[in-house]
Amino acid sequence: MANVHMILQGKGGVGKSFIAAVLAQYMNAMGKKPLCIDTDPVNATFHGYKALNVHKLEIMEGDEINPRHFDALVELLASSKQDVIIDNGASSFVPLSHYLITNRVPALLYEIGHRLLVHTVITGGQALRDTVSGFAQMASQFPQDVSFVVWLNPYWGLIEHEGKRFVDLKACKDHRDQVTAVIEIPALKRETYGHDLSEMLRARRTFEESLQLASLPIMVRQRLKIVRDQLYGGLGGLVAPA
Repeated sequence: MANVHMILQGKGGVGKSFIAAVLAQYMNAMGKKPLCIDTDPVNATFHGYKALNVHKLEIMEGDEINPRHFDALVELLASSKQDVIIDNGASSFVPLSHYLITNRVPALLYEIGHRLLVHTVITGGQALRDTVSGFAQMASQFPQDVSFVVWLNPYWGLIEHEGKRFVDLKACKDHRDQVTAVIEIPALKRETYGHDLSEMLRARRTFEESLQLASLPIMVRQRLKIVRDQLYGGLGGLVAPA
């Protein structure tokens, strides 16, 4: 049985590719070699990580997305004996979600013996309402047996609404049974930890590549190691070792 980790969120620029890359790196560290797929037709940030060997799925036909190209994605999933990580862009969110639901792909994956986990992102700041709404809509539209992993990204501010945390919001309470994990991305000081992580992401380097890069100052590597350990610590119950 393979676990299919699919990162979905209609809001752009909230950290979907970052989550895909962290998941892939953690699985590699645990002795697993996931099949990594990027379906983003615009940015393909996940595909930029050469060390993760990400397969780019072409879904465009001319200037438009052809939903039939997602058939190739299902073929890859069906034949995979290893866990799969799929990063999806904001521009392809609606076509892919519609394809999955109308073609009953979650049920098909279960019949094959795979488990689907939908990873989504909730952010603070101005995008809080949009990302919470996006989660609620997906949880309502997908079958009840699809598990959701919610990542809380505080980069743009506290993830609170009228003093309530995400787990206390109506959207979370209404779909609590579908949420298998809530992972908090640590709030990072932008002048130090945040700056170092941003530079690493901009270069499309993994944590391990960065920690082995002798040209990076010692304290930069130390801070990246601390961030890596914090992120990996939240994934302990989600990915079993090989």
